[in-house]
Amino acid sequence: MRISSTEAIEGGRVLYTIGRIEAATAWHAANGAPPQDNWRELVLSELIRRAEDIDADAIIGLDYETDGIVPVEETGVQLKPILATGVAVKLWCAA
Repeated sequence: MRISSTEAIEGGRVLYTIGRIEAATAWHAANGAPPQDNWRELVLSELIRRAEDIDADAIIGLDYETDGIVPVEETGVQLKPILATGVAVKLWCAA
């Protein structure tokens, strides 16, 4: 699986866009990082799995963002997940 944080893939050309995909970390306290030290690797692995499930060759525009925070009133503590997002694409392959 090829991954790029830009809208292009080095050495490749996007044939067509499949669609936007995302994966999230576990919910954790809004004022801190996820409890797992390797949270980036875990959420990226899940994003790659989702891209492979839809037969994508690459993910472009990879980004990490904080999803909405659940207010204290609902849980007793503010919680949030971190999302890994990107666009699943098929690459042009010269025969």
